[in-house]
Amino acid sequence: MLLRMLLPFKRLLLASALPLLLLTPAAHAADLVVSAAASLTNAFKDLSQSFEALHPDTKVILNFAASDVLLQQIIKGAPADVFAAADQEAMNKAEAEKAVLAASRKNFASNQIVLIVPADSQLHIQQLQDLTQPAVKRIAYGNPASVPVGRYTKAALEHANLWDAVAAKGVPAQNVRQSLDYVARGEVEAGFVFSTDAAIMPAKVKIAMRVPSPTAVSYPIAVTANTKQAEMAAKFVAYVLSPAGQATLARYGFLKP
Repeated sequence: MLLRMLLPFKRLLLASALPLLLLTPAAHAADLVVSAAASLTNAFKDLSQSFEALHPDTKVILNFAASDVLLQQIIKGAPADVFAAADQEAMNKAEAEKAVLAASRKNFASNQIVLIVPADSQLHIQQLQDLTQPAVKRIAYGNPASVPVGRYTKAALEHANLWDAVAAKGVPAQNVRQSLDYVARGEVEAGFVFSTDAAIMPAKVKIAMRVPSPTAVSYPIAVTANTKQAEMAAKFVAYVLSPAGQATLARYGFLKP
C-alpha cells in the first residue's frame, strides 16, 4: 500500500526535475555568428580569439565570403548576428532589405586597392595604362556585381577610361582571396586586391602599384536584424571599434576608419 502511494509522488518529482535537465545544455558556450568579408579573414580570426578570451561563455563562429554573398545568405535566413562588409554599397543594401539594425552601423576600418603581379614577374607595370600591353593577357579582379573589391576596381578603371580594355582581359573572381590566388599561382599576369590581402603572400605576389580609388575604401559593421544575441553582438561590434580591436586590425594592415 505504501509503495503504491509513493509511486505518484516519485513521478511528480521526476516531472518537476525534467525542465532542469532540459536547461542543462544552456550552460554551454553560446555561438555568435559573424559573417565577414573575405578580406577580413586573417584579422577577424585573431580578433575573435581575443574576444572569446574576454567572454569565455561565447564561441565566435566566423563565416567569410564576398560581402554581397553573405548578405544574400542573411536575407534568406542563414544564422548571423553580425555583418561586416568591405564597402558601403553592401551595407546600404543590407539596410534597404532591413537585414541589419541601422542604428548599430559603424565604420571600423579602411583599406587600399593595389595591383599585384606574381613574385617572379618580369613585367614592368607602373601605371594602369600598362595593363593594355600585349604581354598582359589575363587580369583578375572581383566580380563587380557581387564583390566590393571588384566595384572599387571598376570605378578606378572607369575613372582612368580603361575599364573596357581591362575587362576584355578580365578573369572575374568570386571574392578577393580568389583573385589573390589566381595571381599567386601565376594563372594571370596581374590582379586587383586590397593591400591587406597582398600582405599575406609576400613570397608569391608583389605590389606593382597602388591604385587611386575615386571612392573611399571603407568597411562598415552592424548587428543583424534577426540576431538572437543582440547584446553580445553589440559587444562584438564595440570590441572591433575598441583600441584593442583597432590594434589587431592595424597589425594586419587595415587603416583607421
